[in-house]
Amino acid sequence: MKIKILPLAALSLLALVSFSALSAEPPSSDEIAVKKAADQFYHALNTLFEGEVGEMKDVWSHADDVTYMGPVGGFRVGWKQVSVDWEAQAANKLGGHVEATEMQLTVGRDLALVHNYEKGENKGPNGESQTVLIRATNVFRKEKGAWKMIGHHTDLLPFLAK
Repeated sequence: MKIKILPLAALSLLALVSFSALSAEPPSSDEIAVKKAADQFYHALNTLFEGEVGEMKDVWSHADDVTYMGPVGGFRVGWKQVSVDWEAQAANKLGGHVEATEMQLTVGRDLALVHNYEKGENKGPNGESQTVLIRATNVFRKEKGAWKMIGHHTDLLPFLAK
């Protein structure tokens, strides 16, 4: 029995190319937009550490159903409560810098989840540099064509917990 190598090789190559094409799809426009919104949140967070709250207010939805459970603890519901918390944090001027690492996006039609680590440093209550390495989940909703944050949840940071 003689096996024809050329058709078998061609079939194997076709299967490999098809599999590669499926696993290497380019990101959708919504995935790109959610990644940009997440990056804007972390830029706003670092600006907040210097005492500026304006950018943070821009990245969030101002709806009554937004939630915030940050590294200080507590559970804030609704934009009024969440914005008060961000203003208090800006007043603390924690300094330092954090960045999102190992970001994983799950993007739906109107909702998106972003899971990542927040890694960097801030100043503790005594003014000394403190390491930040916590897990974070961010939730975004598409509102009037723009992706806005509606939820942020992190591990606690002992040097910030009250």
